[in-house]
Order: sequence, then C-alpha cells, then structure tokens
Amino acid sequence: MTLGLAAMLALAGASRAGVLYVPNYDFASPDIGTNSPYAAPVLEDWQESAQPSWYDPAYFGGSPWSDLVGTFYNLPNFTNSTATNSSYIDNCDGVQAAFMFALPQVAIFQDLGATFDIGKTYTLTAGLIGGGGDMAAGSTFQLSLYYLDGTNMVTVAQTTVTNTQDNFPTDTHLVDFEVQSPAVKATDPWAGQNIGIQLLATPDPNNPEAWGGYWDMGNVTLVETTPLNLINPALTNGQMQFTVQSEPNTVLQILAATNLSLPAANWTSLATLTNLTGNLPFVDSATGLGQRFYVARPSP
Repeated sequence: MTLGLAAMLALAGASRAGVLYVPNYDFASPDIGTNSPYAAPVLEDWQESAQPSWYDPAYFGGSPWSDLVGTFYNLPNFTNSTATNSSYIDNCDGVQAAFMFALPQVAIFQDLGATFDIGKTYTLTAGLIGGGGDMAAGSTFQLSLYYLDGTNMVTVAQTTVTNTQDNFPTDTHLVDFEVQSPAVKATDPWAGQNIGIQLLATPDPNNPEAWGGYWDMGNVTLVETTPLNLINPALTNGQMQFTVQSEPNTVLQILAATNLSLPAANWTSLATLTNLTGNLPFVDSATGLGQRFYVARPSP
C-alpha cells in the first residue's frame, strides 16, 4: 500500500485467534465400542457425499456406497497368545478415528455455524494416514473450505495430499495437512456465508486400476486468524500514520527504511507495541522525510 512517498508492508506471523467449533472433530461419536470388528460405517454430524451414478456395489464386493466411510476404534497396542496389534495410531485425539475408501467422489463434509468474516483467514487441518489397504502410490486426497451458493458447494480454498512414502512413512502416526483461505474481503461472495469443510478422496477418475485402499483421518481443526496488516495510511502535518491490524494482544515491532532492499537487520526500529484491541493506530514522529517504507512484524 503506497501513499505519496511512503509505503507499508506487513510480515507474516500473526498469532491465531483460536479454534472454531467442528462437531465430532475427533470422530468420537458414535461410540462404536471395543469389540470386533472395531469399525462401523457410521459418523455423526458429518454428511457423506451422494452415491454417483457410476457406482454399482456389485463391482465393489457388494459394498453399498454408505459403507465407504465410517469410524474405527484405535485399538491399543497389545500382544497375546493369539494376536498382535501393530496398527495403533500414537497421536490420535481420543480413541476413535475415521476411514475413507480411495474411490472417486467419496467425501465427508459439514456446513458449520461459523461464518467467513471480513478480514479473517481460515485454516482447516486434518490428520491423515495414506496407503491403507494397498492404496496405490500417487493416489490423492483433498481438503477444502467452501460455502453454499444455494445448494451448490463453491470452493474457497483447497489443497491436495498425495500418497507417497515420504508423506506417510508409517501407518501408525497421523500427519497434519492444512488448507488456508485468503483473508476475506467485503467483495468476496463468501463473505458472511457459513463455512463448509470437506474431506474428499480424489484418485484418478480415469484410471480405475489405481482405485482402492483407504485413508485414515483424525484431529480435524478449524482456526480463525486475523492476518497482520497495515491499513488506512495518511499524511498529517508531514507525519505518516496508519493502523496496524493483528490478533488482539499481539506484541509488534514497527520498522522503517528508505530502501526496500535493505536486509532486515538494517531497518530502523521505531517502536515495540502491544496491539491490545487488534487495531492499533501508529504515528511516525519523523517529518520531512522522502521515500520511506514501513514494516510491522511480531516481536521476537
């Protein structure tokens, strides 16, 4: 943002506002119990995608579409005279997790009570394990944020996760992946709309030989953040002033330089301040300056 010969920048690193409520984020409900077979095609609060026209259970071992997602009990490690369990997930939040078969269009989703608020960013995180059931290398999975335009699900942001040995070196530890929306603008069609979250299997729809296997899922979180930003620049009596936006109670350092290419160590520190409310007015006391750049960053 530029005003006359003054320019302002903001460095990433604003603190997070907090976790928004995601019903059944840990797949603890319903309680499927601790008896064999330790899994069931049930999930509370989450909706499953509709069965597509191409899916015929007869070609998939007789499994109905509704059986392709569900909940399983994270059976603790044990060894006894008849069996050994080596598939215990060591960072599962709670005693249950979810499974999803790696077939096109298999998904679970929720329309939340929280909304896309102007000036905020939203980060969806899910713990995943790929490769289950001899899943093909290169099979993919998608995390997305969306809003509803009528009944149409419109994607706001998405990220793709690929089943590789590097991404999933073990089947006993959930790996976190995330997708983050850009800061919501007043002109965005999703501003003020309810937030939707979706977890979707996305194997190559044109290569049925690569279908199959399953994903394990857990620890789903959604976080709302106010990005660090400098707004409302103005020159008053020869002094530069602006407002620093961030999460409330963030400690910030205001830096200035006349040359944007200078190393960070050569910028001048003007002040270290605590942004108590999230909107902090700042006035540079210097006057008569030519070109000057301003940066706000979280204080180390």
